Amino acid sequence: MNTSGQAVWGVLSTANIALAQVVPALQKSDRLVVGAISSRDGDRAAEAARSLGIARAYGSYEALLADPQIDIVYNPLPNHLHVPWTLKALEAGKHVLCEKPLALSAAEAATLSEASQRTGKNVREAFMIRHHPQWLRARELAQGGALGEVRAIHVSFCYDNRDPKNVRNQREIGGGALLDIGCYAVAVGRFIFGGEPERVVADVDRDPDFGTDRLTSAIMVFSGGRRLVFTCATQLVRSQEVQIIGTTGRVLIPVPFNQPPDREARLLIDDGTVLKGGAATIDTFRAVDQYLMQAESFSDLCMTGDVDPYGLQDAVRNMSVIDALWESEQTRGWSAVKAT
Repeated sequence: MNTSGQAVWGVLSTANIALAQVVPALQKSDRLVVGAISSRDGDRAAEAARSLGIARAYGSYEALLADPQIDIVYNPLPNHLHVPWTLKALEAGKHVLCEKPLALSAAEAATLSEASQRTGKNVREAFMIRHHPQWLRARELAQGGALGEVRAIHVSFCYDNRDPKNVRNQREIGGGALLDIGCYAVAVGRFIFGGEPERVVADVDRDPDFGTDRLTSAIMVFSGGRRLVFTCATQLVRSQEVQIIGTTGRVLIPVPFNQPPDREARLLIDDGTVLKGGAATIDTFRAVDQYLMQAESFSDLCMTGDVDPYGLQDAVRNMSVIDALWESEQTRGWSAVKAT
């Protein structure tokens, strides 16, 4: 922690999401400071530090973890490196905000538990949407009875990326649609319904060259017959949308995941009297940076020692659903979600 009492963050790698979105968001805060950035390429780290105005640059991840001034590490490394480097950060006495998915399986995610408990350091999976006002309002409407009994959620999240060098198209390091963006749909169901799915079924289309899932569709069934249906894809036109559907109303979130920080967000609330939402009420939210809100939430929690509602156990549960979806692909049938 620096002399002003702000938590000091260190960034583990120069991944694009860090340089383009997360670091600029953190630098808007007066409650934390980005103190260092690292890369396996020292020149690249130095250039990133210069361009973003970060005080220290390190030519290795180990050097950043050894910096005694760093309180919290942000880990945006490729998926297969999330757990190994989060574990190293915990052992170095740092809290960790790790990009989604936290791990490649629930069992791998759970291996962080002992180190987290022993060191007293927090691990959070970076689902930034849970901090955006549009999502907090959507959950309030869904759980507060404004839509009647909410029985269904529909999620679509797609983009087109066919670059064989892109980490999202490399199966052996955790590429593919489900781990990259389908994990958001899993988190949405658990966030809105306020519980865990009991069983799932998935159908997967894999790229013949990459081996990654380029199109995955699934059903997640929650208690009381409630269900979330989603499609995620890496080789379709860029699009995203969420509908939360109840017995007397529905909520449409037009830009649920990548809401720009400089534009106001909208929820469309419709009672179904006019087809296609012609009579919808529109809730509008001022422009906010959801990455900033996520970082300040986690930073404050780490500094105060409060219990994290989105801590490691939550990440393990999300991965348990993804494990069941992979199992369903193999069995070509329904798969029970294992309790954690």
